[in-house]
Amino acid sequence: MRPAEELRYLILAAQREGNRLLAQALRPLGITPSQAEVIRILRDRGSLTLNGLGDLLVCESGNSPSRLVDRLTSVGLVDRQVSAHDRRHIELSLTEEGQRLARQIIEIEDDLYRSIDAAAEGHDLDAVTAFLRAFVTGRPAGEALARRITAE
Repeated sequence: MRPAEELRYLILAAQREGNRLLAQALRPLGITPSQAEVIRILRDRGSLTLNGLGDLLVCESGNSPSRLVDRLTSVGLVDRQVSAHDRRHIELSLTEEGQRLARQIIEIEDDLYRSIDAAAEGHDLDAVTAFLRAFVTGRPAGEALARRITAE
């Protein structure tokens, strides 16, 4: 196996394992990792338009996360309001229950990050992060992540 191929599959395997661990931890809350990402973005940013949310999502391709938002709205976690400034835009925000769930998601994510920190101990994460950032720059998921990092 050539090095680039192994790297490709190592990235895929790491992503799948991380997503599996996150999904397993989120299961008691009744949400998926993609839904948790929407909740975290809304918690961190306050209200956003549907397109604004789509611009920040790494879990979804495209810029309209309607399906995710519809599900979160139907279970009472996200509130949709017509924008006071432009009736064509829908403003999204977390409900009180969504805010409560966001706090639980943060705890779950922190546990995952601690396990990643432990696995990374003794390795040069700056080099790995720089490589991965260069690899995704200019691609949709990379651009969504860059917008999230820039706006923090």
